[in-house]
Amino acid sequence: MSLIPTTILTGFLGSGKTTLLKRVLQEAHGQKIAVIENEFGEENIDNDILVSDTNEQIIQMSNGCICCTIREDLRTTLRDLAEKKRKGELDFERVVIETTGLADPGPVAQTFFMDDEIAESFLLDSILTLVDAKHAAQQLNDRQEARRQVGFADQIFISKTDLVTAEETAALMHRLKHMNPRAPQKAVHFGEVALSEVFDLRGFNLNTKLEIDPDFLKEEEAGHDHDHAHEHANEHEHGEHCDHPSHQHAHGHHHHHDDDVKSFVFRSDRAFDPAKLEDFLGAIVNIYGPRMLRYKGVLNMKGTERKVIFQGVHQLMGSDLGPAWGADEMRTSKMVFIGLDLPKDIFLQGLEQSLV
Repeated sequence: MSLIPTTILTGFLGSGKTTLLKRVLQEAHGQKIAVIENEFGEENIDNDILVSDTNEQIIQMSNGCICCTIREDLRTTLRDLAEKKRKGELDFERVVIETTGLADPGPVAQTFFMDDEIAESFLLDSILTLVDAKHAAQQLNDRQEARRQVGFADQIFISKTDLVTAEETAALMHRLKHMNPRAPQKAVHFGEVALSEVFDLRGFNLNTKLEIDPDFLKEEEAGHDHDHAHEHANEHEHGEHCDHPSHQHAHGHHHHHDDDVKSFVFRSDRAFDPAKLEDFLGAIVNIYGPRMLRYKGVLNMKGTERKVIFQGVHQLMGSDLGPAWGADEMRTSKMVFIGLDLPKDIFLQGLEQSLV
């Protein structure tokens, strides 16, 4: 039986997750979807609507919160689903997990790596984060959970852009790009997104991601590196004088709010020494794992003619052999790290020292 693709849908309260989910269920074009819903609150989907509108079996978790006691509950639910599918009691092709507005998607994603039984049945396809343009600046300033959700995303949808100015939207996109350069951003009208943009994104699928998008850091190279120095000078200056969480963006682009979720990139044309790299990554994951949201890379490793593709969530990392390096291809390692106040210099120096 092939693996069941799973999508984690996360996002700010009021950003349109429920609207997006309803739309996906109504437009499923013959795809049968099992939904694991964790949103208990005003936005809770009325179960009757869903079940009668579509032929889905909705599994609603009784504990109501994905972030605290999640691990066991989610595992049990996923195992039951897989078993019922195997026995032919339930018919579905994919799973969508909708998390509460303030949940950390990390533990949810980790379940797919950690639990062998789950990994044998399910494939984590991607984490989608919905951002509400109207309230984003405030939510990003005041809530670390909101910033973490951005850091985790494989794809960001921005809703309610019709309620703010084009400049505000541009400033928001600029800010999100700093926090997470990996995730494509798309403005959507309150949750109306084509299914092709929601499913089978392969954000977590090690090999294919890079075949589809061999240089997933192109934009980062082109745009940001040159003005980093002066931008950072500004950020610090702004940071020191600004204690109030919501003093933000009065100046548009110039004063970039100094968010704790940031990303940085490591590149090198020298090969990595596998043993040194493993030791170093093991050490940083031990120390900084809880603050490391997502990290991903294509590595040039000594001793193999193939690309090594590597990614992780918090303390869990995985690597895989990818396609062979082309005869005339530059063997460049590139890694991107997204996390909470990670010590960039320690990471870059340690990676530098892990090269051959």
